[in-house]
Amino acid sequence: MRQMKHLRRSEAPYSSHSIERRRMRRTCVSLGLMYSGINGDGVLIGDGSSVDLSEGGLGIRGNCPVNIGMELTLFLYLPDDEEPLFVLEATVAWTAGSLFGVELKEVSLRDGDRMRSFLRAQSVGQA
Repeated sequence: MRQMKHLRRSEAPYSSHSIERRRMRRTCVSLGLMYSGINGDGVLIGDGSSVDLSEGGLGIRGNCPVNIGMELTLFLYLPDDEEPLFVLEATVAWTAGSLFGVELKEVSLRDGDRMRSFLRAQSVGQA
């Protein structure tokens, strides 16, 4: 597993010229996670933490580089002490150093409900 360089303070996580394509409001959260996918001829396995979350996407700071368009499987550790939230399919939408964003494509009904409950609880706590 290759290690990725840490984002330098001078590197902006988001381009000031980028176009906002998000359809759902993201909630700032810091949750542990693991991700995996196919990278060329090998399997990529990384871990990191979320920087934000919505029903449709997730911002991640990871320790293994990914490419735009790459398909990933995610295991997201919610603070409810249950098994990790499983995202069968997510697609990398953007990258910036060790930060990247994914669009959630396939989440089970049960895990989707858990995520929505978590997001509702977070939005009440931030209000």
